[in-house]
Amino acid sequence: MPKRNYTPEQIIVILRKVEVLCGQGMTVEEAVRAQGITENTYYKWRKQYSGMDVNAAARLKELEKENGRLKKIVADLALDNEMLKDIASKNF
Repeated sequence: MPKRNYTPEQIIVILRKVEVLCGQGMTVEEAVRAQGITENTYYKWRKQYSGMDVNAAARLKELEKENGRLKKIVADLALDNEMLKDIASKNF
C-alpha cells in the first residue's frame, strides 16, 4: 500500500469523521479502518491535532514554514561568522 501524505486540514476532517462514527456506536478500530488509516496513525494525529480547527492547522503550517526559513538564516549567519573568525585569526 503506497504511503499517502495528508494535509493538516485533511487530518482534522478525518479525526472529526472518526469521532462522529464512534459517537454512532462504532469502535475506534472500525471507524479508523472506514477512513482508511491505522489506529496508530489515528492516535498519533489525535495527539498532535486534537482541539484544532482548520484555521489553526493552516496557521501551524505557516509557522512551521517560517520557522524553517528562520533556522536556515541562522545557520547561514553562523557559517558566515565562523568564516570571518577564521579569516580574522590568520596573520597576513
